[in-house]
Amino acid sequence: MTNSTILKSSIAKKVAMALSGLFLITFLSIHFFVNLTSVFSEELFNMMAHFMGNNPIIQFVMQPILIIGVLFHFIMGFVLDFKNRSSRPIAYAKYNGASNASWSSRNMIISGIVVLSFLGLHFYDFWVPEMAYKYVEANPLNAQRYYHELGEKFESPIRTAIYSFSFFFLFLHLWHGFNSSFQSIGVNNKYSKAIHKFGYAFAIIVPFGFIFIALFHHFNH
Repeated sequence: MTNSTILKSSIAKKVAMALSGLFLITFLSIHFFVNLTSVFSEELFNMMAHFMGNNPIIQFVMQPILIIGVLFHFIMGFVLDFKNRSSRPIAYAKYNGASNASWSSRNMIISGIVVLSFLGLHFYDFWVPEMAYKYVEANPLNAQRYYHELGEKFESPIRTAIYSFSFFFLFLHLWHGFNSSFQSIGVNNKYSKAIHKFGYAFAIIVPFGFIFIALFHHFNH
């Protein structure tokens, strides 16, 4: 394989990872919006959660696509990180990366692992019980149960702390990853500065917004 072919393959992987990341950000935005309604209106949150949990297109089309997208994004991240580390010369160990890049940009794999671990907990807390409720236990539909179930999850200070810790690492991951995704797909125009500002704002508002939601239900349930 020629150097040119290797370079093209590496660029293609970065673009694919960037696109999958932007795809997941879309779902993250929807998830944040739905959960945020629980702070303002129990009725609205129950209505939206019931729709998301029982709409066949969301459940049987979008949900599998989302799971595949998550796996693809993180597997691609591990592959690229391994290739980058294996291609560095030994002398690179003496290089002071902190003087040229932020912690978040140099440790995307670490923040990614924390976020992936959190997703496993999140699936265990919400997705698994939901599947059991609907398809294993075959309970009758109850459109008013979601708010109460959400509050129950955050009764524990330990679980609330774990969620908050994980969302902080989501902030670190998005702080570099959001804008890096646009760079990887070659966005470089008059809107780039605005996109960067929006990316940083998103990286702050959404993760810390999730922390606020967790703390709200912990102290108000």
